[in-house]
Amino acid sequence: MGTSWSLAREAGQWTVGGLGVLLAILASGHAVLYKRDSRSAIAWVGFVWLIPLLGPVLYFMFAVNRVRRRASLLRSNLERYRSHSIKEECSPEDLHRHLPGHTGHLQMLARVVSKVVERPLLPGNRLEPLVNGDQAFPAMLEAINQARHTVSLQTYIFDRDEIGLAFSRALGDAARRGVEVRVLIDAAGTRYSWPTILHALRQEGVRYARFLPLFSLGRLLAMNLRTHRKLLVADGVLGFTGGLNIRVGHCLQKNPRSPVQDLHFRVQGPVVTQMQEAFADDWLFSTGESLRGDQWFPKPGVAGDVLARAVIDGPDEDFEKLRWTLLGALSIARHSVQITTPYFLPDRAVVSALNVAAMRGVRVDILLPSRSNLPFVHWASEAMWWQVLEHGCNLWLTPPPFDHSKLMIVDGSWVLLGSANWDSRSLRLNFEFNLECYDVHLAQRLGQLIEAKREHARPVTLADVDARSLPVRLRDGLARLATPYL
Repeated sequence: MGTSWSLAREAGQWTVGGLGVLLAILASGHAVLYKRDSRSAIAWVGFVWLIPLLGPVLYFMFAVNRVRRRASLLRSNLERYRSHSIKEECSPEDLHRHLPGHTGHLQMLARVVSKVVERPLLPGNRLEPLVNGDQAFPAMLEAINQARHTVSLQTYIFDRDEIGLAFSRALGDAARRGVEVRVLIDAAGTRYSWPTILHALRQEGVRYARFLPLFSLGRLLAMNLRTHRKLLVADGVLGFTGGLNIRVGHCLQKNPRSPVQDLHFRVQGPVVTQMQEAFADDWLFSTGESLRGDQWFPKPGVAGDVLARAVIDGPDEDFEKLRWTLLGALSIARHSVQITTPYFLPDRAVVSALNVAAMRGVRVDILLPSRSNLPFVHWASEAMWWQVLEHGCNLWLTPPPFDHSKLMIVDGSWVLLGSANWDSRSLRLNFEFNLECYDVHLAQRLGQLIEAKREHARPVTLADVDARSLPVRLRDGLARLATPYL
């Protein structure tokens, strides 16, 4: 009996050992074939062999699902909708007809982004910045209350608090008066408050869906791929986008427990159609329902003088389109680059582009919050600051409350705004929505907002970074090792 048990145990050990070797071979082979960064490939190969069984499992959970292939497979059989309601567009060669002469070099940037995003640059738009939820939420609620045909809302976080319940009631009222309402929330973003907002939406009769449910067995390996897009479109003609989630913390006048500054934008004109296209694609993916027709895509009218285009980015066929846009903008800058972002963890290529711009004589100002809502991310960022400071970029820390704003302005003429941060999660993992805008007046107005923030900010020098104590430097360095996962 004892001999049989020993033989069975030995056979089991050989089976487990063989399975561990097989998984390690598969994981390391995948890393060698598909990891573009050789250092990442070496690190993962070492990891899967040093930690039997667990190492390969972690690799397939947290490395494979970060690449383009997983998301592309999820959406591969879906049609990407392009509305036929847009007739007029601005070619890069015609950019000079809309902008003053000193902005002629932006023609090259427009050409680059055209090739990257494969969407037309559209004239006739108007964008109005809305500061914090104090300005943005009333405007968004009014748009929902005034809608007559359709409302589409997409967000990452939708809290069940005073603001979230106000949106639920407004959406429910719209549905009851016959408006077609669709709400898409990231599955992870529903869990930032408990109970979740979903019960309130059901009570209001609002049709909603969750983007990539976390515990869906068929999509388990895609659990790290989240939609970070913030979109609201009313009647297909009035849009809102930017960085605001739906939560009371963005309303500073209400003195919330965790106040968060941010910027959102009211958008009118033909580019709203591209906002609606992005929502329609994500809704089709999440529910199988196709949103088509004039009620969702009416013919757009001229609302202003801003040239604008959607920069839609994600780990699928839109992979790295935002990253290429950033690199193109940094390479074309002549005088100034102004950046404000809550999280600053750029990869080597973006760091090099920032440094090259500074060394060419471009003034590069990067504004970051002095106190982050994610301390670990802030530590990792701090470990990287020397990389941009030593070549002439300027780094500024803005005072509390935490600033979640996301803006990039080049030469006082070109603006990038939307949902994306300067980190690996936004540039490689998340589904993001941004707008690029060519307009001197809009850029100058937003530049003034950034300058107002900079006037109250504290400059960071290379000496400050070098003066950190050894324990702090070790803490920051260890946090930086997790940069690909933050």
